[in-house]
Amino acid sequence: MNQSDTPWEPPLAGTEAEHLVGALDRLRTTFRWKADDLDDAGLRTRVGRSSLTLGGLLKHLAFVEDDVFTSRLRGESPGPPWDTAPRDAADDWSFASAADDTPERLYALWDGAVARARARLAAALADGGLDQPVHLAWPDGRHANLRRLVCDLLEEYGRHTGHADLIREAVDGRVGEDPPAGWRPRSGTPAR
Repeated sequence: MNQSDTPWEPPLAGTEAEHLVGALDRLRTTFRWKADDLDDAGLRTRVGRSSLTLGGLLKHLAFVEDDVFTSRLRGESPGPPWDTAPRDAADDWSFASAADDTPERLYALWDGAVARARARLAAALADGGLDQPVHLAWPDGRHANLRRLVCDLLEEYGRHTGHADLIREAVDGRVGEDPPAGWRPRSGTPAR
């Protein structure tokens, strides 16, 4: 097995930025693998009393990607479809409204948001590194830095990839920590 078989694997010995981005991409890829190649019924499956679905997680994480690397990073609107979501409930709306979307739409939302986020993060890292202040600020005027945004997104993916593990196992028994070597998405556009 070589790096081309597992491009999501973080570097063995890289810079802090390379490790953070590598860890984030590994979680993104694992999440995408857990959500991949499902029809409408699979994307709507729930476990127990939980209202979480893989479709809801795809849409929610697409929103989070656009919010973090557009609104929080640059202070800009994340654009459609988030700009038409209820302002005070965009986070919950992303989970609930996924039931109205086709599988193709959900995969496209997530894949597109991740592609935009990767490009924006790479540009920000090239422009000032992890220590640069970002638009997100506390009420006292202190600004977060880019490192904080990346760490927050790592935490978000860690939480929801765990949810996706349980839901996907309930759908068809798929289990595992990482995609198998050579895995590529079967639905939507490539995750990497």
